[in-house]
Amino acid sequence: MIGYLSGVLRARQAQELLVDVQGVGYEVQVSLNTWFDLPESGQPVALYTHFVVREDAQQLFGFGTLAERDLFRELIRVSGVGPRLALAVLSGMTVAEFVRCVQAGELAPLVRLPGVGRKTAERLLVELRDRLAGWLVAAPVPAHDAGADLTGEAESALIALGYKPAEAARMVAAAQEAVGTGADSAALIRAALRAVVKN
Repeated sequence: MIGYLSGVLRARQAQELLVDVQGVGYEVQVSLNTWFDLPESGQPVALYTHFVVREDAQQLFGFGTLAERDLFRELIRVSGVGPRLALAVLSGMTVAEFVRCVQAGELAPLVRLPGVGRKTAERLLVELRDRLAGWLVAAPVPAHDAGADLTGEAESALIALGYKPAEAARMVAAAQEAVGTGADSAALIRAALRAVVKN
């Protein structure tokens, strides 16, 4: 099991990283919440990881905090929730927001996440309510700027989460109106996702 990586961030795309660890390049999939807080390419990076081995693939998932990795591991224990869907959930909400939803039994915000239907949301509430009962989570860390083409980057991230291109464009446009033109791509994505959760 690979539980931790520390190296140099060589490249990053929508939710996928290439991390150089002493000359070996690891491809790592991350949530948007972790992606927001990455350093620039060429800078040191450290991630907690979870390694998934299947007959047809080996996948490495990375997390900026232990809390996010722990929640990922709880999510993939839920019936019908695989690593991809767990990563989508962690991209659509912070750990604190998800834990609060489960502890309060709030179904609606979970159903609005891409890829999470009503039945899956109900399973998440039922199966995780007891397991997350004692969780206390810190407030999220402010995001870093993610690049120059802010609107395109924000739309690409939402499309990677499962939203259709037209819907992603509409969400980003609405987010720009809400947060202002000076916002970075991370702020746009967060505003777009929060609008979906609140509506």
